[in-house]
Amino acid sequence: MIVLAVDLGTTATKVVAVDAQARVVASTERTYPMHTSGLEATHDPWQVLDAAFDALRELASDDVRAISLTGAMHSIMGLDAALSPVTAALSWADNRAVEQTERLRGTAEGRELHQQTGAPIHSFTPLMKLAWFHENGVRAAKWCEIKDFVHLHLTGVLVNEHSSGSGTGLMNIHTLQWHEPSLEFAGVTADQLPPLVEPTHSTPLTALIPGLRPGIPVIVGGGDGPLGNLGVGAATPGAGAVSLGTSGALRVAQQGPGVDAEGRTFSYAIGEGLWVRGGAISNGGVVAQWAAEMFKVPVGELLTQAADVDSDGLVALPYLLGERAPWWDPTAHAALLGLRREHTPPQITKALVEGVCQQLALVLDAVPNVESLRITGGAFRAPIWAQTLANTLGMPLHLTEDTGGSAVGAALLAWRALGEIESLTVDLVQPIQTITPDEGLVERYANARPFVVKAYKALEDLYGESHR
Repeated sequence: MIVLAVDLGTTATKVVAVDAQARVVASTERTYPMHTSGLEATHDPWQVLDAAFDALRELASDDVRAISLTGAMHSIMGLDAALSPVTAALSWADNRAVEQTERLRGTAEGRELHQQTGAPIHSFTPLMKLAWFHENGVRAAKWCEIKDFVHLHLTGVLVNEHSSGSGTGLMNIHTLQWHEPSLEFAGVTADQLPPLVEPTHSTPLTALIPGLRPGIPVIVGGGDGPLGNLGVGAATPGAGAVSLGTSGALRVAQQGPGVDAEGRTFSYAIGEGLWVRGGAISNGGVVAQWAAEMFKVPVGELLTQAADVDSDGLVALPYLLGERAPWWDPTAHAALLGLRREHTPPQITKALVEGVCQQLALVLDAVPNVESLRITGGAFRAPIWAQTLANTLGMPLHLTEDTGGSAVGAALLAWRALGEIESLTVDLVQPIQTITPDEGLVERYANARPFVVKAYKALEDLYGESHR
C-alpha cells in the first residue's frame, strides 16, 4: 500500500509514491514556467493544477490509500466569489512588495508582527504581497495559497493549515488563528482567507481521477520547509536539517512555536505541536553557478578546483539574490572584500562557498539546543559544500539521500492521519554518510564570523540607498 504525495514546486510538481516505511517506490513530475518580470515572479494557477492532476493520473492505482499535499511556501493568489482565479499565483520569489516591506522592517510594529506570526518582515511573505495588492487597488473575494487551490479542486473544500499558514505572516503562531493586526496591515479580513486546520486534516477525494478510488482521504499537508525536516527524519526536538540547492535553509525542530528576540529566525509548524525554527537563505548553489558562468568553467570542475585552495583573505557577502536569514533584507547586494589582482577563479569560488556557509552558521547561532544536523540537496553532490559547511557549523553533518524530502514528509503526514505510524517524530530515514569537521578550520571560521556581521552592518544603509 502507498500514499501519493503531491509536491508543488517552483518549476515543477512532483508526485511521489511512498510506503509506510518512508520508502519512495515511484515518482513523476511535470514542469511549468515561473513567469518573471522585474521584481515579479508568478505562476499560472491552471498550469500548476493541470500538472498536479496529470502527475496523479500517471501514478494512480488501487494501492493508493491517500493523497497528501506540500508545496513551496509563501504563495498567494486571489479568487472571485465563484472561487476562480482573478490574479496569478505570486511565488515566494516575487519581490514586488519591497517598498511596503522597507516601511515596516525595523519598526516596533514589524518586530511585534514577527514575534506573533513567526514570519519575518520580508517581501516574500503573503502579508507583504497582500499589502502591495491593497495599495495598488487589486481586490478579491478570497485569498489563498496555490496548495489551497489544488486542494480545492481535489476535494471541493478550500482550507489552509497551520504549517503553510505559519509562513504567511498572517497567522498567530500562539493561537493558531488568523492574526487581526496582520489582517489590518494587509487590508483583508479573516473571512477572505481559508479556515485553518491541522496538517493531518483529511477531506474525501471528490475529483474524478482514473485509477483512484473516489472518497480516499486527501490530507491537507503542509509547507515544504517544515515537511523537509519530517522527510529526512529531523522532527525530534533538537534535530536539525539543512537543505542546499539553488538557495538553502537551516531548520531545527522544537516543541511549540517561537522565534529569537532579535528576529533572526522564523517559526513554522510541522504538526501535532512540533515546529521548526531557523531561516532560509536566498543564495546557495547559485553562487557557484554564477562563478562558473563568469569564469566560463564547468561548475563541477570549478568546485573541484576550489576545494583544493585557500581563499587567501577574501571574504564574500554572497547576496546575489538579496538575502533572507538572518538579515531579511531583499535590498542586500553581493560583495567581495579583500579582492586583489592575484586572486584566482578557484579562490573567489571558495570565498563564495564559505560566504554561503557562514550565512547558514549565522542562522545556527540564532537557534538554541541543536543536537544533530542532517543535510540534503543537490549542492552536496560536490564534496566542497558538505565539508566547508561542517567546518563552518562546527558539527558533524549526516548526509541523507535526496529522494523526496518534503514529499516524503507529506507522505508521513498521510500515514500518521491513517494511523499507520504512532508519531511524527518517527525516524525511518537512515543517513548514508557522516561528514566530520576539521577542528582546526572550525576555530578559523568561527573567528571570521564577526567580521561577516560587521561587513553586512557597514553596508546595510548603502544597500537601501542603491536600491532607491
